[in-house]
Amino acid sequence: MRRIFTILFLFYSIISIGQVSAPKYSNEFLSIGVGARSLALSNSVVSNVNDGTSAYWNPAGLLNIKDKYEVSLMHSEYFAGIANYDFIGFAMPVDSVSHMSFSMIRFGIDDIPDTRFLYDANGAINYDNIRFFSAADYAFVFSYARKVNILGGMNLGANFKVVHRNVGDFANAWGFGLDAGAQKTLGKWEFGLMLRDITGTFNAWSHNSDLVEDVYALTGNVIPVSSLEVTLPRAILGVTRTFSFGEKIGLLTSADLEMTFDGKRNVALKTDFVSVAPMFGLELDYSKIAFLRLGAGKFQQVKDFNNSTITSWQPNFGLGVKVKALRIDYAMTDFSDNAESLYSHVFSLAVGLNDKKQK
Repeated sequence: MRRIFTILFLFYSIISIGQVSAPKYSNEFLSIGVGARSLALSNSVVSNVNDGTSAYWNPAGLLNIKDKYEVSLMHSEYFAGIANYDFIGFAMPVDSVSHMSFSMIRFGIDDIPDTRFLYDANGAINYDNIRFFSAADYAFVFSYARKVNILGGMNLGANFKVVHRNVGDFANAWGFGLDAGAQKTLGKWEFGLMLRDITGTFNAWSHNSDLVEDVYALTGNVIPVSSLEVTLPRAILGVTRTFSFGEKIGLLTSADLEMTFDGKRNVALKTDFVSVAPMFGLELDYSKIAFLRLGAGKFQQVKDFNNSTITSWQPNFGLGVKVKALRIDYAMTDFSDNAESLYSHVFSLAVGLNDKKQK
């Protein structure tokens, strides 16, 4: 119990310091989410995640994996295929009360044209001089989860993550951070807590200013210098309730509250100290084989053309099928009346290997 209070105290201390020194948005590629099931449920999975994507959502959920080994894959595209977002994870047991996993996330834009040398020495355009580079963000996550005899028994988990970001040869950054999570089951109720970036995630940027110094000087831009960027902590509380309708029909209902502490954001509840974003999900299943999922999230206040304020929200939709140790999930996200052309198709695959875990 003393350790829990120590973590919470450290979490609060980083928030207090970070509000002065950290940018409002940092490492935002780690806020997108992984897994088609989770995205279809509008990310309301902190209390019920039970597969390899637990490494991202709540490492305590690794203990809910049914297969001895699990490989998880996800691919999605954004902005009409310009940006690619991928996830791969591998989970396995350590012993009868603990689990571990390794996962990697990549969000990148490839084949960006570098037109600095478009004009040759004679001032003529030479398209053969165009070069290409990639701007990509990577996260390598090492996760560990363990059953503990606290409050009648619960699951605890932690992440150690290494972040690497690069923009061609122009700039790159290395960083690291820690997450902590917990899950507790009471009958048909499931509760979850995720403390993301509990120590702050630090990114040290290094810029190769020599490559852009001439261009920046001509355009009047500030020449970048090396810097340190901090991602502030956030907390997510979740609750899940399951219902049964006969022997084959089941319904999972979930709700999460994501709390940020970097000032007011455009979310449902905002104060100077904390902003709270609610997320909701429904998952209907038939014999745990076929799944239909709906979600609602990203509630925001948006000004209309007549300067009136309306509340917008993002609906999500998904399907899933599970055949023995193989699960395939699909989600459609980012579709609404306010942004009807901005939607993404997300596909994910999970494969269980070898013998079942002994419970």
